[in-house]
Amino acid sequence: MQLEKQVAFLKGIADPARMKIIHLLARGPLHGQAIAGKLGLTPPTISHHLTKLRESGVIISRRDKNTIYFELNKKMMQQHLLAILDVLENDKEENQVGEKQAIIQNFLDKEGKLKTIPAQRKKKLVVLEYMIEKLEMGKKYPEKEINTFIQQYHEDYATIRREFINHQFMYRENNIYEVNPKEMWLI
Repeated sequence: MQLEKQVAFLKGIADPARMKIIHLLARGPLHGQAIAGKLGLTPPTISHHLTKLRESGVIISRRDKNTIYFELNKKMMQQHLLAILDVLENDKEENQVGEKQAIIQNFLDKEGKLKTIPAQRKKKLVVLEYMIEKLEMGKKYPEKEINTFIQQYHEDYATIRREFINHQFMYRENNIYEVNPKEMWLI
């Protein structure tokens, strides 16, 4: 979405009277006189605010004989708000990646071995996720192979293997282990 359109949208709604108009129009279309009466503002003031909202694309108007009705352009508003939320989500994801990297650096030594198993659940999940991502999705691993894999990170392979199962990073059946899809992980 173009930056100029986003700025126009935000400027269009950045006024207490315009926000009140948006709230009124959220209930359904109204004409200018009805809006003025409900808000206790003069018709010229309402006309000014409606023009600003129409210019920014927040509302649309339709004529019915001699009366002009105004209604929210909900689709356009959703697009702008989703674009803003997308920016926030991307920023949040970047912060999470930075946090995860810091946790990994704190708990792994220079050789990539786990110094200790984190006690805090959040940190433990980050470390387990880091390790499990090194395994191949869809491949079936015998228990001995999983133990060998874990031992390259920490000698207590039984605890870490159990954590993989408890947090649904892996599925176990008849001593054969398989990495679960990410959607199943309890992170």
